[in-house]
Amino acid sequence: MTIDPAHPVPPVLPRYAGPNQIPPHIPKGLIRSIGLTTGAEFLASPHDFMAKLHEKQPPIFYDVNDFCNAWQIIKHEDALFALRHPEYFSNEGATPFPRDPDDYFYFIPIEIDPPQHRKYRNIVDPLFSPQGVLRLEGLIRQRARDLLDQFAGTGECEFTTAFGRPLPVSVFLDIMGLPQDMRDTFVQWAVDLLHSQDRETMGKAMRLISAYIKQAIAEKRAKPDDGVVSRIAHAAPDGIPLSDKEVFGFVIFLFIGGLDTVFATLNNIWLWLAQNPERCQEIINRPQDINAIVEELLRRWSVTFSGRVVAKDVELRGVKMKAGDRVTSILPACNFDPEVFPDPLKVDFDRPRKTILAFTVGVHSCMGGHLARLEVKIALQEWLSRIPQFAVKPGRKIEYRPGGVVGPKYLPLVW
Repeated sequence: MTIDPAHPVPPVLPRYAGPNQIPPHIPKGLIRSIGLTTGAEFLASPHDFMAKLHEKQPPIFYDVNDFCNAWQIIKHEDALFALRHPEYFSNEGATPFPRDPDDYFYFIPIEIDPPQHRKYRNIVDPLFSPQGVLRLEGLIRQRARDLLDQFAGTGECEFTTAFGRPLPVSVFLDIMGLPQDMRDTFVQWAVDLLHSQDRETMGKAMRLISAYIKQAIAEKRAKPDDGVVSRIAHAAPDGIPLSDKEVFGFVIFLFIGGLDTVFATLNNIWLWLAQNPERCQEIINRPQDINAIVEELLRRWSVTFSGRVVAKDVELRGVKMKAGDRVTSILPACNFDPEVFPDPLKVDFDRPRKTILAFTVGVHSCMGGHLARLEVKIALQEWLSRIPQFAVKPGRKIEYRPGGVVGPKYLPLVW
């Protein structure tokens, strides 16, 4: 779809929600209501729930819920097609976050399809490329060591607040050029936006984030630095400065996307390590295989979903989707596709290399994918060198937040 990111207007797209708003072209035999991200069965064990979808549901089905009805994709092959073909599966209007229609903006570059998409990616890709993130290794490693110094000798910690959250968020704020003393406030805003099931709470969080980002952009324009916010604020692709709307939409998308996903990924991995101490030793014993280890852990503990809007009628696996339909690739389920990853729930560090969908693929693949891999790698190396064996604190129940980023709410550990 052709849009003008400098002069954004709300897309005219239907948003159906609930059993009374099902388009007439949806086959009744494909309608489900599975409680994805919010139901009791999902929240009891999200990844087990998503793995079992291959046994319980057809490859493509139409999920009905109170938030947004949409087609659901669970097969690896189908997700690859959807993610790699924006001419059929568009990102415009696919992001669910609430926005003021009178002050509308696009989330950039996630809501911008080719060919315009590349213009924006070029601004920050040098920083987030494999070579770019390697320059951050020393910073990330020092951040991890400084955090471990605070609790490694105490015999216990609340992982989410002691390490899982502050490590990636602090690194992210360093990259963005945003203040570290606002870290916990930023995270709370992200939690309210990404995990609340209440539109009013989401809207309030969005307003707080928006007001702060506008202030930060103004400050960076007045006093440039080396951070990403400043880089975007002063960007001029093809010699043309970005408009205020483009700068804002770009910065706020990175802000929201950078605060929760690696945090949730680390929580999932550390819970599994706490429950499988022999695998900690295996990782320690195989330092030469750390990259393969990280890739398998990212496959097993993917945390996000990828939404699209059907741009024009398309048929996939015999299912006819109409323009305007919403589609979600359930990425963790796609990484559990038994046809691609045999015995998918098993963590196999020697698994043959296949394309994992932890960070999607195609033109809209996650900009922070290489950074996330490096952060997980360093976190494993530094933690296990100091705390090689640990367990979940006895008597503590693991709970999950509802929402589109999957991970334990709290993770109390002892060693």
